[in-house]
Amino acid sequence: MIRKVHLFLIAGIAFLGLLGTGACGGDDSVSGGKKRLKIAGVFLQEDQFFRLIQFGMRDAADQAGAELLLASSDSKLDKEIQLVNTYIARQVDAIVLSPLSKTASVTALTRARDAGIKVITYNSTVEGGVPVSFIESDQSNLGAQTGRVARSYIEERLGGNAKIAILAFKSLLAEQSDARTGGFKSEISNLPGAEIVAEQDAWLPEIAIKKVGDILTANPEVNLIWSANEGGTVGAVMAVKSAGQEGRIAVFGTDVSDQLAGFLLSDDQILHATTGQRPFEIGSKAVETAVDAINEEPVKNRVSMSGVLLNRLDPAAVRTFRKRLQELIAKGS
Repeated sequence: MIRKVHLFLIAGIAFLGLLGTGACGGDDSVSGGKKRLKIAGVFLQEDQFFRLIQFGMRDAADQAGAELLLASSDSKLDKEIQLVNTYIARQVDAIVLSPLSKTASVTALTRARDAGIKVITYNSTVEGGVPVSFIESDQSNLGAQTGRVARSYIEERLGGNAKIAILAFKSLLAEQSDARTGGFKSEISNLPGAEIVAEQDAWLPEIAIKKVGDILTANPEVNLIWSANEGGTVGAVMAVKSAGQEGRIAVFGTDVSDQLAGFLLSDDQILHATTGQRPFEIGSKAVETAVDAINEEPVKNRVSMSGVLLNRLDPAAVRTFRKRLQELIAKGS
């Protein structure tokens, strides 16, 4: 009996020793005994824009030898808060996310900061000094670039007269939506014959299809639609096509994707121009910044990236961009 107890105690001590050294030590360290960084990446929804951001995050995390934990908030504030709390409990080194609200997201992120976690925001941010850095596109410029092309279209193709419908996403991200919409409006506001007759929220394709249908029923004179994001742009194109209004109603948009590039190359003449962000670069820059912040290296408080304008009038540039986009998608898959 004494021998059995003795063997049991030896086994128990060995087990405790294993816990002390970490059974998953290979996952938490890299060569030289240096602790492997753990970074959480939170995105809003599963569309191509945020998928490309994830690919950029993964690429930068791989190059840094960091562990990347990815999750979607599904555009729900309660889920975003739950994810932040989970990552605090898991003691990640940094949280990189696109917050839903500049005010309501602050409390959870403050807890993360106070727990010693570096907070980096991208695409959207929060009030106060919680994030060590914010990575963004110039939101106003995204709307303005497309607005300049729309202005030329109105002047050259419509004789300076247009009835315009706008699809925004103010109830989702008011500051970002307003910046893009304001940029677009700034380019057409001094056209005396251009009138905005409808402005509604619709940032997902299925919702945008219905909203555009309702707008056209109430305002059959609409001959130009601008959308503030990818989902709204896709839905607007599909709604115009479904209504058989190709050639009469022109669509201008924001964001770029393989699908939108295809619309620009289509013979149906519906989508004329869209200005996109550089999501892969935003994702990689956000994680690179997180690594620098964790290592106490200096980082910029705000990094603003220029957009990419794609125009139906330059199909060669659209094809080049589409090829690069497909390469990035293949790389991240």
